[in-house]
Order: sequence, then C-alpha cells, then structure tokens
Amino acid sequence: MTVNLIQGYEVVIGFETHAQLQTQTKIFSRAATAFGAAPNTQASAVDMALPGTLPVMNREAVQCAIKLGLALGSHIAPRSIFARKNYFYPDLPKGYQISQFELPVVQGGEVSFFVPSTGSGQAAVEKKIVRLVRAHLEEDAGKSLHDDFHGMSGIDLNRAGTPLLEIVTEPDMRSSAEAVAYAKELHKIVTWIGVCDGNMQEGSFRCDANVSVRKPGAPLGTRREIKNLNSFKFMQQAIDYEIRWQIEQIEDGKKISQATVLFDPDSGETRAMRSKEDSADYRYFPDPDLPPLCISEQWIEQTRAQMPELPRKMAERFVADYGLPEYDATTLTQSPAMGAYFEAAAQASGQAKLASNWVMGEISRRLNTEEIDIEASKVSAAQLAALIGRIQDGTISNAAARQVFEALWSGEGSEVDAVIETKGLKQMNDTGALEKIVDEVIAANPDNVAQFKAGKDKAFNALVGQVMKASKGKANPAQVNELLRARLGS
Repeated sequence: MTVNLIQGYEVVIGFETHAQLQTQTKIFSRAATAFGAAPNTQASAVDMALPGTLPVMNREAVQCAIKLGLALGSHIAPRSIFARKNYFYPDLPKGYQISQFELPVVQGGEVSFFVPSTGSGQAAVEKKIVRLVRAHLEEDAGKSLHDDFHGMSGIDLNRAGTPLLEIVTEPDMRSSAEAVAYAKELHKIVTWIGVCDGNMQEGSFRCDANVSVRKPGAPLGTRREIKNLNSFKFMQQAIDYEIRWQIEQIEDGKKISQATVLFDPDSGETRAMRSKEDSADYRYFPDPDLPPLCISEQWIEQTRAQMPELPRKMAERFVADYGLPEYDATTLTQSPAMGAYFEAAAQASGQAKLASNWVMGEISRRLNTEEIDIEASKVSAAQLAALIGRIQDGTISNAAARQVFEALWSGEGSEVDAVIETKGLKQMNDTGALEKIVDEVIAANPDNVAQFKAGKDKAFNALVGQVMKASKGKANPAQVNELLRARLGS
C-alpha cells in the first residue's frame, strides 16, 4: 500500500456514520419518523421518557441491521445487548441514550472502493478496503434550536427515538480523498439496499471523521473528531483543514488535545466544541428495560433471500459477463437504475464497452449538469443502443454521433435513423468519391506530403483534417487514414 505523506506526516482517519433507518415508526415507540413536522408533534410519552413508560423494540429496525450486515459481509450477532449511554443535554430527556456497546448487532465487515492512484497518471485508480469494527442500533436524540429564540434555546423532540445504525470503521483511511470515497460508497450501499434514504441535508446520513497525524512508523497521534459532516464537499474541506491545523500545531511544538470539533463552511475552519469523551465517560451499563436482541439463522436467511443484487456483486458480474474493467463496472453500479440502464444498452447494442463509455461519459455529464437521476435521462437505453449500433456499423462517425445524441437529448428527434437522415450525417461509403477527394488533397498540399515523407506525423494529421473538411465530415476516418497511407506510400 502506498503511503501518502503531507509535509512528512502520515494522515490517519476513521469514520463513525449515523444512518437513519427507513422505518415508519421510531425504534422503541410507535411515534412517526416523518421529516418536517411541527416541533414536538411526533414525540410520544416513551420518547419523552415520562414515568411508567417502557421501550419496545421495532422489528423493522432489526431487519435493517440484518440487511446492512449482509451487504457489508459482516457477522450478524445471534445475541446482542442494549445499553444505556449516559450523558446530559437538554435534548436528551432521559439523561441517557439507548445504544449498544459490548455486544453490537453487526460486527466486522468491510467497504471497498476506488480512488485515483497518486503518481500514476490521471486515469490510474487504486482499490482500497476499509475494515469495519461494528454497526450498532441506537436511538437518536432530540434537537436544540438556537436561532429561533432570542437569548434562549428551544427543544424539538420529534427526532428523539428515531432509529439509527452507527457504522464505525478502523482507522484505515490515509487522505481526505479516501475518506470521501469511503463515505460515498457507504452512502451508495445503504440507499441501494433501502435501509436509509441517504438525505444528508435532512440529517439522514451524518458522518463524523476522527482525524490524526503522525510521523511514519510512529504510534497513532491524538485524534480530533469532526462532527456532523453533512455533505461530501464540506467533508473534504473539513478534513483537509484539520490535517493542516494539526501539522502546524505539532511543528510549532504544541500538543494536540483530544476534542470534538465542528466545521464552519463559511470560514472553512474547524473549531473546538468540547473535549472528546471516552467510553468510560458514558458509564455504559445494560439497559434493564430491554431483553437481549436474539436473531435466528432462519431470519437471517429469509432476509438474504429478499436482498437485491448488491453493487459489488453486480460489478463483478459486469466484469465477468461484459468484459468491463473493474473501474468501469464499479462506476456503473452507483445505483440500481444506472446498472440497469447500462445493461439494457449493452445487451441491445452488443457493444458493452461502448455502452459503458457513453454512460460514464456523455450521459453522466448531462445528468450532473442538469442535476437529475438516470431515471430522468432524456435519452433512453434503447436510443443509446441504436446510436451505438450506427457507430459500430460505420453509418456515422463518433463526431456525428455526438450531434445525434444532442438532438435526442434536446428533443429534436426521437429516432436515431431519422435524426441521421434529417441532418445528413451518414458517412461517405462511396470509395471512388473518397479516393478522388484524397487525391485532390494530396495534390493541393505538397508541403505536408513532403513533411510526412520526412517523418513528421503532424503533417499526416493535417492531411487527414483536409480530407475530412473536404468531405464535410462525412468520410470514415479509418478509411481516410488507410487511403492516405496507401497513396503516400506508393
């Protein structure tokens, strides 16, 4: 594994991610989990910890945990324990959070992804694997509102009791780029299997990054936890700033103190919020109101049978069945819809690599520009397959294909052949006419001919350009190259 150094320091990053589960009700009560309700209208007596109330486990939340464990290749504990995590904030009315500590429901597993490979050219990528420690079930706390009340804070308990899976990694990441790639891959997995909607703006997918630096080979440095990173852009900015800050502190002879920090997008800086707690500070002990969570092998196998094809399995199939590079296959499995779109285009056209290039290239560029999902693509998989077919059989050039694609996307036409005919984009198939153009270009450009024969390849490219211009772009570039070389070599 390549060690990336920044100013002689190795960066070490671990993640804790809170994924809000897509259940209709909360983890221990029947209160709704819908986002955006008026404050305190979705907080039951259980959520508010009123005397005499008892928590009851939500089966669907457990089902989500099983799905995640299967997706990540983890061990799903047949018996796990809920604990009380004690801390005191106004938005936590019980004075403790029900979580899991010593025996979590999901144990181990891994997330694999690709990042650009340093020093190997822009197109090179490297596969990375981040090991997971655990994923445990817990309830969310409420929310403090500081901006709506002059000189006071309001408390909204709608979020209290919302079911979460906290996913904890080993400190396996070595750069902000790796951290963001990991977070994106995990985001893809939890949305793919339907356990979380992944809405970062609404707080459904929140990441905390534990960042430290050290000299290569030295023990792990003191970590600082950047809390509640709710966009991939801010995630990279926050981690990069924190890395620079820690290195500057150490170089100035100062010590790093363990702390929880927040990232301010306006200033681009992190700022300390409080000293970081350790597990001893939370005084964990088993929750006496909840029995152990027992999951049978039969339940696990029933859930496995209902799981969709996972992104890594789909990517492996694309490599095996369509001969795609692993990077292409991983990129094309960003969502089930994108995988299905590619596969439909590949099967209909019989040209998997061309289909991959178009989906990863022009299709993705348009989707990103217009900020739409592939389900809303203005060029269907069938249309793309027809377009690829016309490139492959020599009816149109790659340049003409882009014009056809533009017409399809903008709604100028819906049938590939009709657009080609209307715009006059068919390649020249009359060999005699092309030979005449080639001969005329050679006769009109004696300097380029002489330079080519003297070994200058640029002169040949200039002649190709002249032929394409004379044919109004309708000549087949491969035929032009072949004819030119044949004429110039004689």
